[in-house]
Amino acid sequence: MKSKKENIAEYILYLWQMEDYLRAFPQQADNYQELYDLYNMMHQENIMQKGHLQLAINALNELEELHSELLETEAPYKATILHIQPSLNIFKAKTDNPCMSDIEACLTLLYQVMMLRLQQKEISQETQIVVNDATQLLRFLSRTYHDQETTI
Repeated sequence: MKSKKENIAEYILYLWQMEDYLRAFPQQADNYQELYDLYNMMHQENIMQKGHLQLAINALNELEELHSELLETEAPYKATILHIQPSLNIFKAKTDNPCMSDIEACLTLLYQVMMLRLQQKEISQETQIVVNDATQLLRFLSRTYHDQETTI
């Protein structure tokens, strides 16, 4: 499994991907201990149809807390989020959860684009620009999270 300390954004995306995989192919849970454990957690948390594991929710909350801290202390970070904000607002308005946070929107955008690429669908240049900005933002957040976790 991806390490949360190594890259928390990739960890969240990985969990989301495994949730979708296990929903589509529940029989695969018997083949690998990690999948079996995640499948059992999904059953216990009653998210076999939709929703996210508490592990993913907790990691997202940690990322949200760090995001709030950085908005207060890091001017370049704040400038990055202000730059991407209009695009994120447009994206959120097109989802079934327009009130999601900016960080959840970045992750959701990356996840949806990943799914489109797996289906070999074209990604517009405009969307790719937003994806690049979201990736840069999440990379900075993940690196900062990693640095904080390794100094504790």
